[in-house]
Amino acid sequence: MGCAPHAAKHVVNDASQEKIPPYQLADYLSTDCSDIWLLKGPSTDNNPLYWQRAIDCADRLLPVQSRNEARALEDGSWQNTFKRGILLADAKITPLERRDMVTRLDALSAQIPAQVRPLYQLWRDGQALQLQLAEERQRYSKLQQASDSELDTLRQQHQHLQAQLDLTTRKLENLTDIERQLSTRKPAGNYNPDATHGNDKPAAPDDGASSTLPQDEVTP
Repeated sequence: MGCAPHAAKHVVNDASQEKIPPYQLADYLSTDCSDIWLLKGPSTDNNPLYWQRAIDCADRLLPVQSRNEARALEDGSWQNTFKRGILLADAKITPLERRDMVTRLDALSAQIPAQVRPLYQLWRDGQALQLQLAEERQRYSKLQQASDSELDTLRQQHQHLQAQLDLTTRKLENLTDIERQLSTRKPAGNYNPDATHGNDKPAAPDDGASSTLPQDEVTP
């Protein structure tokens, strides 16, 4: 009876020891970023903490530095392809380059260890969102260009209509001025033949009358 408590304690200790993993993952937080890309082998490839540190180090590089590091990783293994993707993700690559990078990784994703797969999936989801954002920006740019073109067309139509309206307005103003001038002009008087004769000068005498002189004025 006195051994029962000790036996129970031993069972509890055995159960807790079974929950402890047989090995612990190496922590790469203290690894220098200049050395992180040179590490390779199963101990690093299968360790999600290594890849998390690689992502952290890539975020601190300038785009030109990231591209230089990526050029040194040319083989087609999933490890180097993933490293290249991590390095180029924030190196100001084009959407076409990003899509090509994701496509290459998708072709090798079956080789990624189960321990690393959750972290890889999160990283890939981020790349998919980047591609979706780029597509939305491109779509918005096209819509804006189309809208600007339509606005230019409407602006030209407005200018044309405004010019026609101004021309029509000037014509109406000219017609109004002509009608006003015609309405203010005085009416002409009626024709009067007597008034015309009254102003006539007396007719000159004929030749026969002018040649006849008085008798007393005849010279002998």
